[in-house]
Amino acid sequence: MAVLGIVFLPWALFSARGARAACKTFCVWVRFTARVMCGLRTELRGEVPTGEVLIASKHQSFLDIILIFSVVPAGKFIMKRELMFAPVIGQYALKIGCVPVERGKRGQAIAKMLRDVEQGSAEPGQLIIYPQGSRIAPGVRAPFKVGAALLYEQTGQTCVPAATNVGLFWPRKGILRKPGLAVVEFLPPIAPGLSREDFLKRLEHDVETASNRLMLEAGLDVEKDLA
Repeated sequence: MAVLGIVFLPWALFSARGARAACKTFCVWVRFTARVMCGLRTELRGEVPTGEVLIASKHQSFLDIILIFSVVPAGKFIMKRELMFAPVIGQYALKIGCVPVERGKRGQAIAKMLRDVEQGSAEPGQLIIYPQGSRIAPGVRAPFKVGAALLYEQTGQTCVPAATNVGLFWPRKGILRKPGLAVVEFLPPIAPGLSREDFLKRLEHDVETASNRLMLEAGLDVEKDLA
């Protein structure tokens, strides 16, 4: 990451396109080396979202970030403000249009993001949010927070849910990487117009059901093995 950050720096300083190219190159490199070094293959399923859409994904580890960003044309994340100060990651994330959010102040960040888009200072793209708020280990139950519903409501955009099983092979903590097939699957989109409550119910049902199916496919029965 540090090497690519330095190599792409002259281009990235003056162009969001250059910053995005650096990030995508890193994603491709990680996917390649994970397969070669660890036997960890990666796969994207479903129709890749394009245009201005909201992507609401299950978040199990850094790998699902890499997989999603590697295939969407212009992805940008709602991210924790602390990541702004992380070397390389923070600087490049801001350049590609990610929105840093202070915990407890998400409404302000969303309002600023909408103003930036309307004024043309932020490039359109695929806004990626993790509705559970943080990385969740496989089999652990955590609520879907209202932030995703607020974005869905305020942007008026179609939401594409995404499921994953990556946490079985690339844990949320530690350096161990296991061989297997890590998958992120884009699910049928949710059209604008649902109430917050109905949206969150459908989002949680679709994402959790599909994620459990992917984990079962990888050999983990969430209901039995983690009961």
